[in-house]
Amino acid sequence: MNITQNQTRPVFPFTAIVGQEEMKLSLVLNVIDPQIGGVMIMGDRGTGKSTTIRAIADLLPEIEVVVDDIFNSHPSDYNLMSDLVKQQIQKGKTISTYFVKVPMIDLPLGATEDRLCGTIDIEKALNQGIKAFEPGLLAKANRGILYVDEVNLLDDHLVDILLDSAASGWNTVEREGISVRHPSRFVLVGSGNPEEGELRPQLLDRFGMHAEIRTVKDPSLRVQIVEQRAKFDQDPYSCIQEFQEKQNQLKSTIILAQDKLSKVNIDYDLKVKISQICGILNVDGLRGDIVTNRAAKAFAAYQNKDEVSLEDIKAVITLCLRHRLRKDPLDTIDSGTKVNQVVNDILN
Repeated sequence: MNITQNQTRPVFPFTAIVGQEEMKLSLVLNVIDPQIGGVMIMGDRGTGKSTTIRAIADLLPEIEVVVDDIFNSHPSDYNLMSDLVKQQIQKGKTISTYFVKVPMIDLPLGATEDRLCGTIDIEKALNQGIKAFEPGLLAKANRGILYVDEVNLLDDHLVDILLDSAASGWNTVEREGISVRHPSRFVLVGSGNPEEGELRPQLLDRFGMHAEIRTVKDPSLRVQIVEQRAKFDQDPYSCIQEFQEKQNQLKSTIILAQDKLSKVNIDYDLKVKISQICGILNVDGLRGDIVTNRAAKAFAAYQNKDEVSLEDIKAVITLCLRHRLRKDPLDTIDSGTKVNQVVNDILN
């Protein structure tokens, strides 16, 4: 295991990242419950967005996948399994598995639809009668994290495909009457700089959470960040070693929260309060209600609790609703003050 780590490029430890609590919390909650629907991270240049996203992927426990399967199929969960693996199981064949790091896939801005979804070799299909599928990034990202930097500059059509796959957990490629469908469950993380343009409200609404990143103003904190980075660049492995214990603790907490999530309850009265807040804020549709319920349960599981409390809702509701308030594409995203105001009125 150590040999593999030494051969790969060292990743800055997640627990060594100073500040940016909104972004860190959003990522952790999406990892605990991927059905929250991903996170959109908007903020200034040079605030460690990419570093933090790579760090959370590196922190996660390894996953068990089926040998020689291009979709990272799960050996027992039907929802995370390709049709080929399902057929092998139904025929009673023994399936070999091995453990890999959680896939962290970058979507480049210039990517085409074929690169994203995959392609079918029509010639092989017609001549040899076999479905020769060349997997795209959605196949490689199954059970992992798909990261789109500068998502606000990505073609709207591709963003639609991404969000549809993230929501349904499946990707279907159809060409000339031939169809291939495969699992595509991933945590979608988008980042961008508001100065370069905003996403349309309809697309923004499809992201589960929205974290705002601001440049740290406190001089002593800035020095701490600079020193931490310099130390890592100088000797990455000793820096990783220094934070190993904290990394292991956080990893254990996340695994525990993932196991506990299904047992966490949220009281009916609290659900009503969440919906009341969404109603007062005039949030379109029910995504805001659903995501806030999910995020509150994930946060409670993260705190190792069986019941969601008012404090859990307060901790996540701004992240879940602030990007759903825009009705006009020319409006700026509310920084959270409007949400906080209503939350305080209802929850206090």
